[in-house]
Amino acid sequence: MSMIAHARWIGAAAALGFGIQASFIAAGAPDAPPAGVQMLMPRGGIPAVFEPRFVPADKAGLPDSAWILGVALGGEARAYSLNLLNGHEVVNDSVGGRAIAAVW
Repeated sequence: MSMIAHARWIGAAAALGFGIQASFIAAGAPDAPPAGVQMLMPRGGIPAVFEPRFVPADKAGLPDSAWILGVALGGEARAYSLNLLNGHEVVNDSVGGRAIAAVW
C-alpha cells in the first residue's frame, strides 16, 4: 500500500506567484521588509529543497500516522513529510509536468 493510502491527507499547495520577497524588491528595498513588518530571520535563513529525492512508501520509514502534504497532478503523486517541511518550509518540485512549490 502506498504512503498516500497510509497517511492522512492534509492538503496540497502549488505556489505560482512571487510572494512577499517580490514585494520587497518592487518597493525598491530588496533587503528590508515593508513598513510595519518585523523580519524575524534574514532572507534565505531557511533553506528550500530544490531537488527532492523520493523513495517508495515501504522504504520511507514513516509511521502510518505521519502527517504529509500530498500533491497529485497529471497522473503523478508526491508525498512530502511535514517533519521535513518544518525544517525547510518549501520544496521546489515538478509533478505531472508542472512546476510546483510544496509549502508548509
